[in-house]
Amino acid sequence: MPDIAVYPGSFDPITNGHLDLIQRALKIFDRIIVAVATNAFKKSLFTIEERMEMCRVSLAEFPQVSVDTFEGLLVKYARRQNVRAILRGLRAVTDFEYEFQLAMMNRRLEPEIETVFLMTGLRWVFLSSSILKEAAVHGGDIEGMVPEIVFHRLRAKFGLE
Repeated sequence: MPDIAVYPGSFDPITNGHLDLIQRALKIFDRIIVAVATNAFKKSLFTIEERMEMCRVSLAEFPQVSVDTFEGLLVKYARRQNVRAILRGLRAVTDFEYEFQLAMMNRRLEPEIETVFLMTGLRWVFLSSSILKEAAVHGGDIEGMVPEIVFHRLRAKFGLE
């Protein structure tokens, strides 16, 4: 049975930090499912369809990576996909407490599914989708921090193109 990990997130939008984490995780897992979360309580800049498209285009060179969407409990989705691990990235100590709590809850709900943490590459340790959007809305130069499709979509969204 192949080792499959699910990498969940809002990916609003996907960044080069996400791509770096996925590339490094492919050294550990045979397949990765990028699972774009649908969260009714979180206001997203991009629609679920836009986020999935940006992920697919950004990850096109990796045939062992698929993009899907999920709603509800991540561990239930993971179980349906025969996933053995949940992949999470950690940027700083501040991420750890929240991620640790999620991992413990997920273990309680589905003890057979492990959570694997990878540290964000040093080049991207400052980068989050929220910070990126904040810079983009004010005309900050975000080129090189996101895949090309995301760069153009953000500029178009904020009327900068």
